[in-house]
Amino acid sequence: MSKIIIVGPASPLRGGISDFNEALAKSLIEKGNDVEIVSFSLQYPKILFPGKTQKRVHIDSTISYKISSTINSINPLSWIKSANYIKSFQPDIVFIRFWMPFFAPCLGVIASILRKNKLKVFGIVDNAIAHEKRLLDNQLVNFFLKKCKSHVTLSQKVKEDILSINSKAIVKALFHPIYNTYKPLVDRKKALEVLNMEDGKYVLFFGLVRKYKGLDLIINAMADENIQKKDIKLIVAGEFYETEEKYQKIIKELNLKNIIIHNEFIGDDKVPYFFSVSNLVVLPYKSATQSGVSQLAMHYNKPMLATNVGGLSECITHEKDGYIASADYRQLSRYIIEYFSNDKNEDEMSKALSLKKKDYSWNSFTNEILKL
Repeated sequence: MSKIIIVGPASPLRGGISDFNEALAKSLIEKGNDVEIVSFSLQYPKILFPGKTQKRVHIDSTISYKISSTINSINPLSWIKSANYIKSFQPDIVFIRFWMPFFAPCLGVIASILRKNKLKVFGIVDNAIAHEKRLLDNQLVNFFLKKCKSHVTLSQKVKEDILSINSKAIVKALFHPIYNTYKPLVDRKKALEVLNMEDGKYVLFFGLVRKYKGLDLIINAMADENIQKKDIKLIVAGEFYETEEKYQKIIKELNLKNIIIHNEFIGDDKVPYFFSVSNLVVLPYKSATQSGVSQLAMHYNKPMLATNVGGLSECITHEKDGYIASADYRQLSRYIIEYFSNDKNEDEMSKALSLKKKDYSWNSFTNEILKL
């Protein structure tokens, strides 16, 4: 049995990174390891957080591991205190989650202290190049990269990004495992009732709405007359991290009646309802590394339409279990029409996804990172 520390957000903090860390902890425990997550007491200062809240609505009371919220992202004293806390346990392995340059000083200092005390520290890197780039980003990222023994990434694209910043970094490209912590799909009729929706054909855009995710592209795609003739609707389910009015203006200009918006953070309890009513999940991103939404769609055997950016295409086999399009609304329209033109597509692509899932299991992922 190994003592393993995961450094990164966890409950009561919400979001994909938090979900990932908790799923990773669960998987490592299932392999007989002793796991603790060292999380944040303050993750984002309010001035830097665009959402309504950083906390979960519902907290899982069945967690079988300890979560210590000791890190304040803007208080260097807490970084030292957290590193000393981790050091006191003499863990065999420390995994540090890294996803944006803002956290580089904090996580880099913690990693540095641990390495000086002869502990094995590895980075699990979601993004090396930020979606919204700022001055000194690469220098900050490189500061963190140099403090860890080596790194794993969740896509080949991020590995390439890391090496473009630091060619001497030791990096292994893995994959984003499929989330296994969500409740199963529910009866579609029940899901429609809960969401107050009519039966029909639905495309789902899921997750936080940010500029790089291309919501404007899929809204423009939904204006295609053939999509409207087939009465295909788009569900936008996620909290807007930029103004919703920007998108409402596009909808109004195009006179669209087939867009349904749920501007809210979708809690774990509601996730199965949105995927139960949806026929196709769309990821029209303009830039990307990988996406937890794609793995969530795979968990539910939901075919995807994704743009060919970053690592999104790595988990989709074009026209077998989904579609890969350019970041152009006309091509998005084309594949939506193609998908709904054959009633067999959904069933056949869903079956193909179910066969692929074993390659993206948490068991496979943890086996790989433990080889480090």
